[in-house]
Amino acid sequence: MKVVLQLVKQASVEVDEQLVSKIGKGYLLLCGFENGDEEKVLSQMAHKIVNLRVFPDENGKTNLSLAQVGGSILAVSQFTLLADCRHGNRPSFTKAMGRMEAKGVYEAFLEELRKLGAEVQPGSYGDDMAVSLINDGPFTLYLDSKELFR
Repeated sequence: MKVVLQLVKQASVEVDEQLVSKIGKGYLLLCGFENGDEEKVLSQMAHKIVNLRVFPDENGKTNLSLAQVGGSILAVSQFTLLADCRHGNRPSFTKAMGRMEAKGVYEAFLEELRKLGAEVQPGSYGDDMAVSLINDGPFTLYLDSKELFR
């Protein structure tokens, strides 16, 4: 599983110019699911994300968690994070989980985040989305389950 986490002042998803989801301060997560990702990985990644201390405290140090700042999560499924660009000029997505299996895993991941107390808004799975954000910082992290949870 791969996640791009961006601190945002606000973020939203539209499909066909219709608002689907919107959050204020918090995280925009772009989530890619790989063949073989299991429930344990979802749980570990959710725990890591919810407990990260990346928001500034009163001294400007990254010391506060999502809950401590009253933040929310907008989570968008993005299989293109699994692109393999090593050969030629056309990305390969053979490592990405199949569309129907990934939908269930995406929904299970959202539920894991919610179990940990996060307010979570979903993207629109499988649709052509317009994702808007006001990045805060900018502050962006790349989380790879294979590196984090060996």
